Amino acid sequence: MMTPLLSRRQALLASSTLLATPLLTAATRFDPADASPLLKPWSGGFGGVPPWDQIKPAMFPAAFETAMAELRAETLAIRDAKTRPSFKTVVLPMQMTGETMDRVQSVWGVYTSNLATKEVQAIDREWSPRLAKFYDELFLDPKLAARVKGAYDTRKSQRLDAQQMRLLERSYRGFVRRGAYLSDAQRAEVTTLNQALASAYSEFSRKVLADEETWILLDQESDFAGLPDSFKASLKAAADERKVSGWAVVNTRSSVAPFLANSTNRALREKVWRAFIKRGDNGDANDTKAVIATILKLRQQRAVLLGFKNHAYLRMDDTMAENPANAMKLMMSVWPAARARVGEEVADMQALADKEGAGITIEPWDYRFYAEKVRKERYDLDEAEVKPYLELSNILAGAFYACGRLYDLDFKENTGAIPVFDPNVRTFVVTHKVTGKNVGIFYFDGYARSGKRSGAWATRYRGQQKLGGERNTLASNNNNFVKGGAGEPTLISIDDATTLFHEFGHAIHSLLQNITYPGLAGTPRDFVEYPSQVNENWLLTRDVLDKFAKHYKTGEPMPQALVDKIEKSSTFNQGFDTVEYLACAIVDMQLHDRETPVTDIAAYETEALAALGMPKEIVLRHRLPQFNHLFSSDAYSAGYYSYLWSETMDADTWAAFVETGNVWDKATADRFRTTLLSTGNETDRKAAYRAFRGRDPDVTALFKRRGFPVT
Repeated sequence: MMTPLLSRRQALLASSTLLATPLLTAATRFDPADASPLLKPWSGGFGGVPPWDQIKPAMFPAAFETAMAELRAETLAIRDAKTRPSFKTVVLPMQMTGETMDRVQSVWGVYTSNLATKEVQAIDREWSPRLAKFYDELFLDPKLAARVKGAYDTRKSQRLDAQQMRLLERSYRGFVRRGAYLSDAQRAEVTTLNQALASAYSEFSRKVLADEETWILLDQESDFAGLPDSFKASLKAAADERKVSGWAVVNTRSSVAPFLANSTNRALREKVWRAFIKRGDNGDANDTKAVIATILKLRQQRAVLLGFKNHAYLRMDDTMAENPANAMKLMMSVWPAARARVGEEVADMQALADKEGAGITIEPWDYRFYAEKVRKERYDLDEAEVKPYLELSNILAGAFYACGRLYDLDFKENTGAIPVFDPNVRTFVVTHKVTGKNVGIFYFDGYARSGKRSGAWATRYRGQQKLGGERNTLASNNNNFVKGGAGEPTLISIDDATTLFHEFGHAIHSLLQNITYPGLAGTPRDFVEYPSQVNENWLLTRDVLDKFAKHYKTGEPMPQALVDKIEKSSTFNQGFDTVEYLACAIVDMQLHDRETPVTDIAAYETEALAALGMPKEIVLRHRLPQFNHLFSSDAYSAGYYSYLWSETMDADTWAAFVETGNVWDKATADRFRTTLLSTGNETDRKAAYRAFRGRDPDVTALFKRRGFPVT
């Protein structure tokens, strides 16, 4: 997942509203000196790095106020200039505004995602709607909008190159989507809706995080049945961090999934599973369903005001899929095969349970557990046999190795010189192997902790651009791996290792960026996951496994026999993986592609899944009450389909490498880099894909990868 902590310039082009971030009323004043570490240009070498060791949450009020004043002055100067509106007098100078705000927002995004203490949450609740109001007042200004339109209307006479023309046209379209050309009353209403949505997103995130910071305590011997010693040690470490006695299964996926896959205590599996799937849905102070209903109502009102049929059409106005029907067509082409495969998987698991005399019917809390049993029986592959070879630092080194071999980037760890926001964050200096030029810094925040939202995501603190002087990239990956116990290594599963390679693919995309204008950096939502999904493919190459999948005790590389078993089982459990994800994507699109907002969230979820024929043995990967992708911002709303859209391109791209006879083929990697990875949004992404592959993506490769019948 790529968290869209876009710069102010990118966000202006990306959607009709910006991500929620705080501000203060004009009546409140703070001394800028109180926030000087946030306001000063970053120093410390490497093009400047965030001074995490000097920043405190209390500094943000003054920082926001000062950054807003600076951005307001810069923007009004462009608005009030006496020059004739053109690319050079309006769009180009707007690309250079808001440097201070960009820095402050990038740091604030880390606080709200990785360091969300009660103090940070309180600031976010108060300030999110105020910053939304500020941006609307600034960029819904009719005089500024008229200047942008004036530049747009005369674009053909300005002798612009292709990139300048694309940036001008996208800038104008961004103002349209935002509502800049509506009446005064309509613009005021858009602002009111954006403020209300910003508050609702903050409230949703806070409630989900509160439920994710709960845990189930284990304290009896029977509680540990089936759990590997390394995982048991990580549960002890989690309890120690929370200052409780015992072993804590924290209510996050990184802790729950391995428990469900290994625990032989069926009653306890059910208890852990129910706690996890009920996040945000317990009828208490942290229940999110009313907040979701509010968000849906506000989104529909805003979409209609902005001239769109509904929220889905608004969000898909600047995507590769273009409209809900095209996204649904792809999803529904895959759904029947995925659902049918689940039926086969459940039958295999039930047969095994019956053979063992378990006397049960497979339920959702049994799926992961019996899937592992079937995997072991069919492929002689046991997750417990694999994990000792997947030590976190080694797999990260494997990701670096693959990147270096494909794209000539070199990663060297930096200890101490670069400030970090948590002692467990690691930093790496990235250089180009051939030129020796510094490309940027990579930050790796690998472990779960209190105050950190669940899941895995990538972001960047600074993006590359040539305008105003070449800038390098500060990229980050954020995971929630369960840290090994005291003195123990952190061992991860194949799924975890795939997640690491996925998020690192986002970092590669950022580090390889080579664009001039920051407004052409952000890609369409349904392209964003594509580079990261492509990068997953190199994890299971024998070269990476042989070099970096080494047993944590013996140092011996993973035996070839075990590698063969992993490869043979690569299509195993694809029914579960596909249905768990795809049902979320379909429900998301159906939820937003309608003119009457849903009010009864629980009933809608039940009815929508029944209509799909959702297998009873599986629940949504993200049930609506905890679906951060949809309700903590606009980011993935009516856009969760993008993972499948991207994977279709990903599978077809991997086929391009395979077709050469060498998945490390440098010519293909160079073409992939120069055509798709480094170009941001300088060209239409569909056209760029055609330039790379010679045609549109073929869904056949996706079906073959997942082991589904190809029709």
